[in-house]
Amino acid sequence: MNKPNTAAKAVHIVADDPNDRKGRLKNIGGSLSDHWNSTLANQAVQALWLKNSSPDEHNRQMSATIGALMGIGPKDELEGMMAAQLVAAHNGAMECYRRAMIGEQTFEGRRENLVQANKLSRTYATLLEALNRHRGKGQQKVTVEHVHVHAGGQAVVGTVNAASQVGGGATNQIEDQPHAKIANALQPAVRGQDAVGAPVQIPRNAQR
Repeated sequence: MNKPNTAAKAVHIVADDPNDRKGRLKNIGGSLSDHWNSTLANQAVQALWLKNSSPDEHNRQMSATIGALMGIGPKDELEGMMAAQLVAAHNGAMECYRRAMIGEQTFEGRRENLVQANKLSRTYATLLEALNRHRGKGQQKVTVEHVHVHAGGQAVVGTVNAASQVGGGATNQIEDQPHAKIANALQPAVRGQDAVGAPVQIPRNAQR
């Protein structure tokens, strides 16, 4: 009796298939590889809750999921993964919120659904923040450690806002803030009240 051949068959994977690197679906998954874009779209669709959906509802939700990925507009594979997880986290949170509103359930069941919805909402916010940071939209904090003020100069303490105006360019506005007092900064001489305006001698500590 011949034993079945249980040896694993060799699998050939082409990493840079020119037929795959066309990027026709890049607006869905962010990659030039349409294999990746299709896989990502399928993963996002499979995360939907379609158990009790009619065929029409099934198709509508799948189309809406693809439309959401296209609306996010991933620019690379990392953004594509975050976009798919954003859609999945949103759908999961909304499903938990829906179940929490069902009347025929225990208090513990409603509370558990709300807890899970809260966790998914926080995950969504974290993913969105990560996506914005990846796209360079995160807020940047600049710390100034040394300020040098020359004689006659002043340092401004406050926030400088660039307010954009409709139909015009941006204008810089400095909020009403007090001027900083810089220790050991050079001060101009104080002039007297005579007509010539000669400087008034300020006595040193030993002469006061």
